[in-house]
Amino acid sequence: MTHPFLDLAPLSAGRFAAIEDRVARLLGTGQDVVVMQGEALLPLEGAIRAAAGPGTVALNVITGPYGQTFGDWLRDCGATVHDLAVPFHRAVSAEEVRGALAEHPEIDFVSLVHAEAATGNTNPVAEIGAAVRAHGALFYLDAVASVGAEPVLPDAWGVDLCVIGAQKAMGGPAGVSAVSVSERAWARMAANPNAPRRSYLSLLDWKERWIDGGRKALLHAPAQLEMLALEACVERIEAEGPRTVMARHASAAAATRAGALALGGGLEPYVREARDAAPVATTLRVPPGADASRLVARALESDPALPLAAGGGALAREMVRVNHYGPDATPGVVQSCLAALGAALAGTGAATDLGAARHAVEASWADQDGANGAGLSEA
Repeated sequence: MTHPFLDLAPLSAGRFAAIEDRVARLLGTGQDVVVMQGEALLPLEGAIRAAAGPGTVALNVITGPYGQTFGDWLRDCGATVHDLAVPFHRAVSAEEVRGALAEHPEIDFVSLVHAEAATGNTNPVAEIGAAVRAHGALFYLDAVASVGAEPVLPDAWGVDLCVIGAQKAMGGPAGVSAVSVSERAWARMAANPNAPRRSYLSLLDWKERWIDGGRKALLHAPAQLEMLALEACVERIEAEGPRTVMARHASAAAATRAGALALGGGLEPYVREARDAAPVATTLRVPPGADASRLVARALESDPALPLAAGGGALAREMVRVNHYGPDATPGVVQSCLAALGAALAGTGAATDLGAARHAVEASWADQDGANGAGLSEA
């Protein structure tokens, strides 16, 4: 017996390198790109442990749960960490980052999440990157959720370590990820005696044994199926056009926000300002007295495949998340999610207007298509 997932020819070093090159083109970067054989937590942790140590003074920006995790890793490395935490219903501003850098001029490492899918906000990385570059600190960015949904430009933004994953807006596999690394980030790692070596977390192993060797011999057997899936999802983005893919995500976010407001029933956007809302996912605050986890469970009874989830941890009672990313960034998915939430709210006695929500989604999507079409024609 044969199976399309089995009995494949081994993935060559040349094919692996070609996939890395396609990821680099997607990011518009001339930096080294390492595709790592695991979910994005692998390079996220590996990059921090490689670049940070007891002498590091870090500014860790917290706009959601991943920012909190990065602070824990930095402290575990022995770094001195200054947290800049803002309410999860908004983005951090470049002014706040500049203020923190001015208050602590010794800061030499800045960690930031671009889009927090868990809380639905997105941060102005271009402006923040300019502030970090002027200060001279190393800039580490988690772009796992944002890549594919909005621009991710490590070179233009001065990002030294930019980690991406394929499983969200790229519409690809969860078991493979990538990181772009600047020359000064490599130098920081090489000078760090605590950087992982001979370890699955080690970026330096990839630099010394893969990149410096001309990318001719892989460190270990690659995750074949995940690498082929990554290649396929990048190819699909290239065929549709990155700007078209990003425009589809922006339309999904705007339509979800408009539809939820029109639906009523007490739902309202969790991220208060539309400019701070991430195109990868929309978070909604449930009405007082409602329980988000129960509301989502009722909504999923009609269709368990809908991309709906309650907030994580302490947000589980108050937040609903609509994950309109990848193949779910479509008008039909947005309409279905709002219809299911409306029915669940109606079951609690709340007054909802499904017709108004449907019309709001249609109008918003049409407006976004018009705006995106004009933008593409002018580009």
